Amino acid sequence: MRYIPNSPEERQEMLASIGLSNSNELFRSIPADVQLGRKLNVTDPLAEPEVIAAMEEMAARNTAAMKPSFLGAGVYSHYSPTVVDHLIQRSEFFTSYTPYQPEISQGTLQYIFEFQTLICQLTGMEVANASMYDGSTAMAEAYVMAQRVTRRDKIVVAESVHPEYRQVAQTYTQHGDLEIVAAEFDEKTGRLADLSALDDKTAALVVQSPNFFGCIENLERLAEAAHNVGALLIVVVTEAISFGLLKSPGECGADIVVGEGQSFGIPMSFGGPHVGLFATQEKYVRQMPGRLCGIAYDKNGNRGFVLTLSTREQHIRREKATSNICTNQGLIALAATIYMEAMGKKGLQEVAEQNAQKAAYTAKKIGSLDGYEIAFSAPTFNEFVVRGPRAAAEILEEMRVGHGIVGGLALSKYYPERPNDFLVCVTETMKREKIDALVDGLR
Repeated sequence: MRYIPNSPEERQEMLASIGLSNSNELFRSIPADVQLGRKLNVTDPLAEPEVIAAMEEMAARNTAAMKPSFLGAGVYSHYSPTVVDHLIQRSEFFTSYTPYQPEISQGTLQYIFEFQTLICQLTGMEVANASMYDGSTAMAEAYVMAQRVTRRDKIVVAESVHPEYRQVAQTYTQHGDLEIVAAEFDEKTGRLADLSALDDKTAALVVQSPNFFGCIENLERLAEAAHNVGALLIVVVTEAISFGLLKSPGECGADIVVGEGQSFGIPMSFGGPHVGLFATQEKYVRQMPGRLCGIAYDKNGNRGFVLTLSTREQHIRREKATSNICTNQGLIALAATIYMEAMGKKGLQEVAEQNAQKAAYTAKKIGSLDGYEIAFSAPTFNEFVVRGPRAAAEILEEMRVGHGIVGGLALSKYYPERPNDFLVCVTETMKREKIDALVDGLR
């Protein structure tokens, strides 16, 4: 009864007022053959200490979380400074759901503004929005933004873009008038190779770098190819730590940069919630989805933060709306902002270098084993593809059962024609002895 506001007498009075004698009669329109017909199989009520003890017991059974894991593929294990979790729990940040009233949401608006500024600096772009839900939906929004900007209906997307991102974008756009064309990658380098689909009907070329295989794309070449036919270049980044080491997409000629910011102090959390990144050039700002925070000044010259652009139907005429994205990942964007501010330029660079160095060490060790080779020759960041002597799924299962190591991701899940290939990810959290244990387990 603790969480039910109405007393039994009040509920009976409400039922009587609509001509019913008991609550079961509320559901008489539901056919009997689909009704459960019994009570739910739940435990008896527990005291709070008993609930905590039960949850801890269940958590202890999650042994997979304690195993060394070389999984990546869009969600990455990185160390998050304790300051991130501490600061996001401060009462100052327990504000309203969304900053509709700027006069009482200055703290929220300020960190959004700082988040946008940091994303612009990392991506090399001129404007960024207040975050998206995640990387995959950000990429889908970039598709339709490119369509609006160019007034063209064809999207050329590399097959080396994360397969699940491509599936999300397909779902987003399947009832529209976009034509999505896949572009093949080179079997030797792992980079996008086939640009034959680019033509004067193409709205955008979409490429991921580092791509799903960990390979770093030649973005300057791709930007030139896209711009030669009047198309935009959309660059997707799933591993945000790579910004600390690689030349920014904006410097390479990208027109729109989207990505996933989970690596910036956000726990993996079984796949979410995470935070989507979206940045572009200022000339396209009115075609950008979501919301954008800016600075304004009152008549006395006092600075204030406001929502400068919120281009959805709630704020403007429906026919002018760019998206139905209604909010942003406020708390997660705050955590990412604190992480970036705490790490600073040098800290982020150091983390990125550790990722690259540890991955290079691992690749060299695995590549020297009999029957194993590194599948692609292009430079990589912290992920790379290993080609084994037999089915990768079998190798990884033996590693999990026999050695207690999650050795990577079998690519046959997404690329059935690559049964022996698996993706290995190494971040700064992986110690040398665990890397050596992985190599020994593959022998």
